[in-house]
Amino acid sequence: MIPVEKNKEYVACIDSVSSDGNGVAHIDGFAVFVPQTVDGDKIKMLVVKVQKNFAYGKVLEITEPSDKRCEPMCQHYKRCGGCQIRHIKYDAQLDIKRDIVENAMQRIGKFENFKVDGIVGMDVPERYRNKMVFPVGNVHGKNVCGFYAMRSHDIIPLDDCSLGDEINREINDAVIDYMNENNVSAYDEKSHKGIVRRVFTRKSFSANEIMVVVSVNAKSLPKRENLISKLRKVSDRIVSIVLNINTKRNNLVLTEENVILWGKDRISDTLCGVKFDISPQSFFQVNPVQTEKLYSKALEYADIDENTSVMDIYCGIGTISLCAAKNAKSVVGVEIVERAIEDAKENAVKNGIENAIFYAENIVPKLIEKGERPDVVILDPPRKGSDESTLTAIIKAQPKRVVYVSCNPATLARDARFLNDNGYTITATTAFDLFPHTSHV
Repeated sequence: MIPVEKNKEYVACIDSVSSDGNGVAHIDGFAVFVPQTVDGDKIKMLVVKVQKNFAYGKVLEITEPSDKRCEPMCQHYKRCGGCQIRHIKYDAQLDIKRDIVENAMQRIGKFENFKVDGIVGMDVPERYRNKMVFPVGNVHGKNVCGFYAMRSHDIIPLDDCSLGDEINREINDAVIDYMNENNVSAYDEKSHKGIVRRVFTRKSFSANEIMVVVSVNAKSLPKRENLISKLRKVSDRIVSIVLNINTKRNNLVLTEENVILWGKDRISDTLCGVKFDISPQSFFQVNPVQTEKLYSKALEYADIDENTSVMDIYCGIGTISLCAAKNAKSVVGVEIVERAIEDAKENAVKNGIENAIFYAENIVPKLIEKGERPDVVILDPPRKGSDESTLTAIIKAQPKRVVYVSCNPATLARDARFLNDNGYTITATTAFDLFPHTSHV
């Protein structure tokens, strides 16, 4: 028998935090996931959803707060879906994330007694994001800019987000003012009508420059010179204003169709002494402060010298590839996104790096079949992890070391088990908090 019922109240104690940032209570051994709680909280909750093996609850009252709890530094936190664990003290957030990695490796990867060697947090875990996306809509007859509410596409109007640069507030205000003054409508997902869909900003931390991208459901923008004028008045840090065309009924943040309204088509940032040009669509880690630490550790693990050949799989715009190339004999970068490979090649030229080559398709098995035998393989796959054909090719090549950079402990654990079952042994693991106040690690 399931010991809880929907729409009934219960008193419980939160005993852990799940991988998605929810507190977990147990009623007669039955797990109930409760957002915005932390282990040690004693609560009164309402059960809102019941499934076969678990349920979801909603906090009605925190009768005794955990000593790990803090006051969230955001008035929108309870409705916004962006920061799942902002109510938790930062040191405790790091402990939770280390536990998430260890639990995934033990439970999914079947690595008994697995421990993370350490977790690297931020000195100042605010204003760390170099990329922000703000959906635009019409709420109660008023054009607004903000974030989606948790588990919905309802827009919460907000004037700032403390994860991004403070200039975003002024940029968003300028776009809304332009819309109001020039009778430009906000996009409506349900009717597929309206024009302005999103405001997307990129920041170069090294140059302190800003790119503003406005996504629209139109082939052009009415009175666009008025928008350009308003944005340029915000700050001389804004060096690029781009229109992104998306007339299809979808939720893509950006399409491939850009129109440069003013300024540069790219901005530049620096990681580990290598300069990267970044276009609106480029994949570039969102937290450059932590990314430098992450890449430095990855290269330390790779143990590269002038005699080392490296293969960087899922290389993106070549960030790890080009950082590795400074000390390696040779680097081969592989990525299925053609635009990213174009950026990688251009970044290599601009940095004077001649010992790196890049391929714009998943040809790792073909390269290994043709005799490519890297000393070190570095792979940094998306959240879904690596595909088995790539892992099989790596095993066939028998590199001395494999350095796996992951943004999803679950798929890391799965892939690590596959590598372990085929002759490799985990020798070191470090976790990095690239996404403070969220459940991601």
